[in-house]
Amino acid sequence: MTEFEKMRNREMYYFSDPEIYKSLDHAKKVCTRLQTMNIADNGYRDVIEDLIPDIPYTTKVCPPFHCDHGSGIILGEHVFVNYNCVFLDGGYIRIGSHTLIGPNCQLYTPQHPMDYLERREKKETAYPITIGEDCWLGGNVVVCPGVTIGNRCIIAAGSVVTKDIPDDSMAAGCPAVVKKRLNGK
Repeated sequence: MTEFEKMRNREMYYFSDPEIYKSLDHAKKVCTRLQTMNIADNGYRDVIEDLIPDIPYTTKVCPPFHCDHGSGIILGEHVFVNYNCVFLDGGYIRIGSHTLIGPNCQLYTPQHPMDYLERREKKETAYPITIGEDCWLGGNVVVCPGVTIGNRCIIAAGSVVTKDIPDDSMAAGCPAVVKKRLNGK
């Protein structure tokens, strides 16, 4: 298994691997081009499709936007990602249709080793993030590695999501906890 395959499969991998570096380098260059655009500019669509393959036409990602690879981001129809978001997509980041991501949100899949000596090496693990359909993440939300947020959830601005959130929940805080159930459920 290659280091890239290990990265996508939740295994410890070396992020200095040439294939991973090439992917990181490509994303950084495309993100740099994207920073001088807005979603209405000619050429925006070509650049965002170069960064995030298979992005639906109905989905918008507002620059500035930063990611590690782009190829690990899977977006549903009618997703809206507001300004200044960071998606570290060593692990897959899946966002369901009709979900709104507020400005300055940060989705982190990498997990560094807990042992400080191991942390000195250029290795880590990446755990996927899944956000369901019809969700709304307020501004400045942080989602940690391996978290799943269910369908129809609201995550309050400034929250740090460290654990899974069930469907139809409103969560808030640091760490985020479910404050109430939504839609009468």
